[in-house]
Amino acid sequence: MALVRVLEIQNFRAVKTLRWIPGPGINCLIGPGDSGKSTILDAIDLCLGARRSLSFTDADFHALDFGRAIRIAVTLGALDDPLKNIDAYGDFLVGFDPASGSVEAEPGAGLETALTLQLTVQEDLEPEWTLVSPRAQASGRVRNLNWADRTRIAPARLGVTAGMHLTWRRGSVLTKLTDGKADASKELTRAAREMRDAFDEKELKELEEPLKLVAAAAGDMGVPIGKAVQALIDAGSVTFTGGTISLHDEGGVPLRALGLGSSRLLIAALQRKAAEKATTFLIDELEYGLEPHRIIRLLGALGANEDVPPLQVFATSHSPIAVTELNAHQLHIVRRNGGQHTVRCASDAGNVQGTIRAHAHALLASSIVVCEGGSEIGLMRGLDQHFTASGEKSLAACGATLVNGNGDETFSRAIALQSLGYRTAILRDSDKPAPPGADAAFVAGGGKVFAWGGGRALEQELFAALPDGPASQLLNLAIEAKDRALIEAHVKTISNGTRTLHDLETEALFGSLSPASRALLGDAAARFGWLKTITTMETAGRSIVGPAYDEADASLTNVVDGVLDWVADGGR
Repeated sequence: MALVRVLEIQNFRAVKTLRWIPGPGINCLIGPGDSGKSTILDAIDLCLGARRSLSFTDADFHALDFGRAIRIAVTLGALDDPLKNIDAYGDFLVGFDPASGSVEAEPGAGLETALTLQLTVQEDLEPEWTLVSPRAQASGRVRNLNWADRTRIAPARLGVTAGMHLTWRRGSVLTKLTDGKADASKELTRAAREMRDAFDEKELKELEEPLKLVAAAAGDMGVPIGKAVQALIDAGSVTFTGGTISLHDEGGVPLRALGLGSSRLLIAALQRKAAEKATTFLIDELEYGLEPHRIIRLLGALGANEDVPPLQVFATSHSPIAVTELNAHQLHIVRRNGGQHTVRCASDAGNVQGTIRAHAHALLASSIVVCEGGSEIGLMRGLDQHFTASGEKSLAACGATLVNGNGDETFSRAIALQSLGYRTAILRDSDKPAPPGADAAFVAGGGKVFAWGGGRALEQELFAALPDGPASQLLNLAIEAKDRALIEAHVKTISNGTRTLHDLETEALFGSLSPASRALLGDAAARFGWLKTITTMETAGRSIVGPAYDEADASLTNVVDGVLDWVADGGR
């Protein structure tokens, strides 16, 4: 079965340049929106599809630069005998080196015999398909694939609409299942003739008067129509084209009337059955119309868990379910770096399967903030809600997501995500030092670290930086979350019995909290986890810290502003 070994794109839609070596099984393209995932699927489809012509516009050229040609080249390996035919394609056969990913001028020892099919579109918008190789170019030879070979290797594509695959139409999976031999043209022609013969104008009483008027008008004008004029089905209007024969259920209802999810599942299963005849399958948004358990079923039907892949699948997805279910070698991260696109296999970053499954949603973002714990996540979520209510751009709108670093694992998780090519930052406490060398390695890789100053944890920072009123509100929130008696006990423990909760509340009510009282509250909150849950700290961020933000000390706001500015830079 022919497999795509190398894909090269130049100046096509969202992609200025790209060279990618996909895998033999499932290749699930993930990444933020507008990163070029669908463009990559379109490029494969347009280059390999069995089409005699295509319509292009100036908008198909990258940045509307129609002075530079669109070039899409697909190098195919695992060729069957017709594609390795020396008489037909001898001068066009090249060698693919699986170790280096390079394409050599001709086949040789240690190389896989391959063909490179290229689609080019110049500013006249006329597409041209050609086989390319250095030897053929040197001898001035130019040719395309035979049409039969083009039809055989053409990929099947499953988009948002799927009904065409449930009919015997050119390019449908049913046509591939029958090797294109489901030719019922003679039977369809006979059926059309019988339909015309069975039509009885006498049953249509409403035609009687118009027919008399036509006959009279023809007689008045001397138009020769014979003794009478008839209303019959026009012989040229009853024709059956591709798609006339389609699948129906036992009640005669067309299967294209199935729900979207059911249609996609059925077509994926049919494509699996047709794998020996059509090995390339393209799926836009594979999760579209499917519940989580059916996404898993679809991936299974496509061979996600099989050692020997039955199909080469190119899919796009924004589903954390798909990311979690697939292995790292099946996930390919699409990134735009300046004028160049890259597609990187997640497994190239090493042993990152655990990180991927724990933080699947993060792989769908453009920027990731790894928070030391749930407290930081909650605070940032709450502040985000407060700021967006005031008209500021949200974290999500900037393509950012928050990931729980789980305390001591913060740097290892951040470095793992960074190794996958993601723009990554850390928001952490400074009460404990970073693991030896981790901070320097993360920063050297382009990461950014934001930490509360003075060796403080988040709770200590909040009680130190907030004005008296909001600090008192924070204490009240802790009492609601934990129970008053428990907070009382914690205050006595931290103060060695010298202070009570009532003392602190009275101090806040009739005066201002002293630095010592603030430190006591911060120490107790940090040690005993008064505000540790995401939900509690989210409430604090939205209802307490946000409204008091402009009055808070710079030790707090400088760190938060730094995170927000970093996120905003990635969203531009």
